Amino acid sequence: MKDFVGELYVLFSYPKNIILLISRIVLAYGFSLPALLKINDLEGTISWFESISIPFPTLLAYMVSGLESIGIILLILGLFTRYISILLAFVMIGAILFVHLPNGFLASNGGFEIPLYYFIFLMIFATFGAGKYSLDRVLLKDGNNE
Repeated sequence: MKDFVGELYVLFSYPKNIILLISRIVLAYGFSLPALLKINDLEGTISWFESISIPFPTLLAYMVSGLESIGIILLILGLFTRYISILLAFVMIGAILFVHLPNGFLASNGGFEIPLYYFIFLMIFATFGAGKYSLDRVLLKDGNNE
């Protein structure tokens, strides 16, 4: 049984870095529309943040739109992945608490389902890094050497 489990581990470790790469790209794509909407209408974003009682709405509108925009690029490149993932995870916590939580869980009702999934993916990247196919590994020697 121990050999079987060991073989399964080896088998499933092969696609790990490809899965990390695809996950980074998919997550970056998921951030792209909300980031563009915020950055293209910062005044609207500030007004929206004020309407839902987000503290320091002007500062946070600039910070969130900037982090999301930069985060898209860094996630795709796999550069500073652990750091940007932690920062974006805080953005997701804010999105869950201030925007989505009152609507329940389901995304179809505007709930916190999608931001929760993003948060989980971001925590995976913060924990395991960007993987072999990333600039983190090339430039910073951070990533999986497998």
